[in-house]
Amino acid sequence: MGFYQVKASQKIPATIPEIWDFISAPVNLKEITPPHMGFLVTNNTGQGKMYPGMIITYKVSPILGIKLNWMTEITHVKENEYFVDEQRIGPYKMWHHQHKIEPIEGGVLMTDIVNYQPPLVFLGSIANAILIKKQLKNIFDYRTIAIEKRFGKMN
Repeated sequence: MGFYQVKASQKIPATIPEIWDFISAPVNLKEITPPHMGFLVTNNTGQGKMYPGMIITYKVSPILGIKLNWMTEITHVKENEYFVDEQRIGPYKMWHHQHKIEPIEGGVLMTDIVNYQPPLVFLGSIANAILIKKQLKNIFDYRTIAIEKRFGKMN
């Protein structure tokens, strides 16, 4: 039964309030998720900001176009610094995702840290080695490009 971590960082030429307003609005999640995943937020799609206890539900197709329901809860929020989402229902046995932003010279450093445990114990560990870890890396690679299109690229 393996526990795994994926970490991604990106430097963005924008202000903390600009990045916070973007990443803390559930309506923007679709923009930073690869289209082939068929990502759709099914509740909390308004313009409200995230808050502790907020439940967000999605439909997503991570493998072979099979639609899955996913529910996360926003468990921690420190405005303009970080928030944490944790899976309540979905494809993982455990999912804990920290979204952190901090000021740097010329912009913002955004860091994502995902700690997760695949389902199916031994088979989940094999799936992680073959598919899951690579897929998560591809999602964060896509996110990097989407953020650069919206806010620009930092040298």
